[in-house]
Amino acid sequence: MKLEFLQPLLKEADTKIVLLVLDGLGGLPFEDHEETPLEAASTPNLDALAARSICGLHVPVGPGITPGSGPGHLAIFGYDPTTYQVGRGVLSALGVDFDLQPGDIAARGNFCTLDDQGHVTDRRAGRISTEKNEELCGILQQIELPDAEVIVQSIKEHRFLLVLRGDNLASDLSDTDPQATGVPPHAPRPASERAWHTADLVRGFLQQAGDLLTDHHPANMVLLRGFASLPDWPTFSQAFGLRGLAIAAYPMYRGVARLLGMDVVAAPDDPQRELELLADHWQDYDFFFVHVKQTDSAGEDGDYERRIHLIEQADDLLPRLTDLNPDVLIITGDHSTPAALRAHSWHPVPVLLASPHCRPDTVQHFGERACIAGGLGPRLPGAHLMPLALAHALRLQKFGA
Repeated sequence: MKLEFLQPLLKEADTKIVLLVLDGLGGLPFEDHEETPLEAASTPNLDALAARSICGLHVPVGPGITPGSGPGHLAIFGYDPTTYQVGRGVLSALGVDFDLQPGDIAARGNFCTLDDQGHVTDRRAGRISTEKNEELCGILQQIELPDAEVIVQSIKEHRFLLVLRGDNLASDLSDTDPQATGVPPHAPRPASERAWHTADLVRGFLQQAGDLLTDHHPANMVLLRGFASLPDWPTFSQAFGLRGLAIAAYPMYRGVARLLGMDVVAAPDDPQRELELLADHWQDYDFFFVHVKQTDSAGEDGDYERRIHLIEQADDLLPRLTDLNPDVLIITGDHSTPAALRAHSWHPVPVLLASPHCRPDTVQHFGERACIAGGLGPRLPGAHLMPLALAHALRLQKFGA
């Protein structure tokens, strides 16, 4: 659904919408476990909410397509990610409040570990501490390139931001992150004639980075992905007529919200504190995006039991959210991250929508198999969640005569 189609239908209402994202929520059975972590977890509050909600599974991008975190979030914010495409570098930059300028090229970086053959053995360098990250970013800031300013800024743990600033730069470059271990990093490849100059600059950066980090095991090299420059898109307020607030601990998720013009609160990595911040700002906004990261990290680590524990923690806190009595509450993930795969996957994501105006279905337990039979269907396009939220919040007029 195109954003411009909705805009004439928008109307004001004194209603509030909450989108709670348990990152990477969808899973698979794992080893000798017949249930997914969401199905195996004890979730009395989620189950009670599902019983009075409409449920289903949403597809962030399309059938069989594995989404990154950026496209996954853009979809559930109502922006078709096949139309609104942006590299992770921009989201990382905005997430750490970097003053990204038109023409800048930003990339998301990972410190990584290479073996003696130059093969990647750990794409995240053992998830080094943020303090170590800051030290290494200081070292990389020594890098100088012809015709471009180099800016390196720490993000969190193994993640950092690279920005190139200069003339005649282009963002259409391939990632150097192979998204796999046991293979060498990729060389940056230009996708157009105009990107050759930028590719040469990136190669120069990588060569110097390897030299500077050679003795800093486990973080002895870097991987780059998501080269991008600032896009010009309709804001969330323009698209949906909502004053939006994002509450998130990790910079990337604050970045995607800030890209759409939402206000942002940097929260500690603590869902309880995030819900306290939600209550503190309840009177000031119409739409609230609350992000919980660790469910995704546990999936990437292949930690089935920790995913169960984190889902149960979120369930314990749910009454704090429902006590605020939002007019619409959506609980879902931006994508699936099964512990069995240790990575994002293409599997549809469980979702529930609670509202006094919803038509409850027969789902009694919030899990993947149960949600297949939900009223939202087994393959709802993720970008359709926002129009449904607006309708249930009584914020859409009738279409046509």
